[in-house]
Amino acid sequence: MRYTAGVRLLDKIRSRDARVSVIGLGYVGFPLAIEFAEAGFVTAAIDVDACKIARIERGESYSATVSGETLEAVMRSGRLRPTTDFAAMADVDSMHICVPTPLRPTGVPDLSFVVSAVDEIVKRLRPGQLVVLESTTYPGTVQEVVRPKLEAGGLRAGPDFHLAFSPERIDLGNATWTTRNIPRVVGGVDDESTRVAAELYRQIVETVIKVSSTTAAEMVKLAENAFRAVNIGLVNELALACRTFGVDVREIIDAAKSKPFGYMPFQPGPGVGGHCIPVDPFYLSWKASRGGFQCRIIESAGRVNASMPQHVVDLVDEALNRRAQAVRGSRVHLLGMAYKPGVDDTRGSPAIDIALMLHDRGATVSYSDPFVPSIAEGPLRLDALPVDDALRAGIDCAVITTDHQEVDYPDLATRAPLVVDTRNALKGVAGEHIVRL
Repeated sequence: MRYTAGVRLLDKIRSRDARVSVIGLGYVGFPLAIEFAEAGFVTAAIDVDACKIARIERGESYSATVSGETLEAVMRSGRLRPTTDFAAMADVDSMHICVPTPLRPTGVPDLSFVVSAVDEIVKRLRPGQLVVLESTTYPGTVQEVVRPKLEAGGLRAGPDFHLAFSPERIDLGNATWTTRNIPRVVGGVDDESTRVAAELYRQIVETVIKVSSTTAAEMVKLAENAFRAVNIGLVNELALACRTFGVDVREIIDAAKSKPFGYMPFQPGPGVGGHCIPVDPFYLSWKASRGGFQCRIIESAGRVNASMPQHVVDLVDEALNRRAQAVRGSRVHLLGMAYKPGVDDTRGSPAIDIALMLHDRGATVSYSDPFVPSIAEGPLRLDALPVDDALRAGIDCAVITTDHQEVDYPDLATRAPLVVDTRNALKGVAGEHIVRL
């Protein structure tokens, strides 16, 4: 029966007759649902946020990776069916969980959104279906959390239904690498689950990489982001050391990357943001600690990266002091609130930490960001100002925190009395009033 069910689902996948559901329409689930619908699959797009569903129904995209034209086309086709009602999963063949997996303030992984989604799935689970977790999490989550809950209804993963993990790899704001051409990693609880999940993803992505298990697939995602976190931490620490030695870390990096082997350049910055780099490595560290192993390098890199916003504030303090000014009472304008250029995402953004620290020190904080119209963080309630308006109103220091291409940084450098550049946006621009990270 198991083999027959798998073959039947494979046939439906290849003929595009399989019906798909995506749970969670954030920066991962929304583009995924669009890809399935564009490929010809009837797709139930489910989210508890009624505002998101209303926007999708109106053809309004809230994602930089999905154009309004693309959304309108799939809505007209009738294949994308947005809803807040989990009953839409009643007749689907696959369910893809794309919900948030944050860390609690204590550093413990918060799987409450995953558990809620699984609870809805188990109410409707039937033989022959495929369940895939895409939310980033610690190794063992599928086997230790998801599988037992799904099997509580009497069906067994493998013999009765297919279960797999396939980590999202979206790079927000990257127009070159998209859901379609970024290779997909897939690992199932058994060979048949892997085969079925891989075949479904082959309908919407160019390359699928099969690994031996769900735990291996979970580990792949964490290895990727731990690699980035550690190397960013390393180069941030080198930046601090170079400041002690009186040399420019960017010059060191540019020279070092001339070596054609054994070196990969990373750039220092004011910290790390987004959902992945500040969070994912600590899923690995937390899980490893449960088994008595300490991820010392990962944890050390995390501490270095977390310290960078404070370092930036110290640079502002030192620069103002050299001009016989204090942070308290100064007007400090930040260039960028998004955690990376070209996006409107402020999750974990070091710019917000910098703004809060400056505010706590008594500075009057303002900001410009073409993608983030307002912020409400702690005591700060700010609306973005155009750069020209901020300069005309008068500022004491500008801090480049996000290097959006839409900003003319050399022009800023000629008009601001003091600039702290944390992103090397003023490379090649000279001036004693420019302080570089």
